[in-house]
Amino acid sequence: MATTTTQLCAFLMVLYTCFADDINLTHKPDSTPVRLFTEDELKRYDGSEDGQPILMAIKGVVFDVTKGKEFYGKAAPYNALVGRDSTRAIAKMSLDPGDLTPDTAGLTADQLSSLEKVFEGTYKTKYPIVGYTAARILNPDGSPNKHFRPELQPQLNTKDEF
Repeated sequence: MATTTTQLCAFLMVLYTCFADDINLTHKPDSTPVRLFTEDELKRYDGSEDGQPILMAIKGVVFDVTKGKEFYGKAAPYNALVGRDSTRAIAKMSLDPGDLTPDTAGLTADQLSSLEKVFEGTYKTKYPIVGYTAARILNPDGSPNKHFRPELQPQLNTKDEF
């Protein structure tokens, strides 16, 4: 019996070796790990360098907007929004340099509602989440932000990433 089991295992290994590429038996992770971006790191992904992803943060969530290159790439109409957290600009539908910030202080209820609709209805449905700004997860003193809830981010598999 042991010889038969050994022979069967050997046969299966040969079969696997011969056909693994054909039947695609390679393991692929469900998602990539969450990455924290500092302000300086995020600036590197502003669409100015060919071959680099184009990243944009809203509400501290970093999206890869590369597939919208015609809108966000170098010299594109919304390029000012990328390489930073543009929460206020999205809420106000503004490209004013003073609005290119994560600060939501003083926004009206309508602007906050608009921000939420665009965040949920456009960015979270259209662009992959690739990480978070460090400011979203950490307080200025480096302590954890108790309001950050990864389980409320449906695109993330929290089991694998937190």
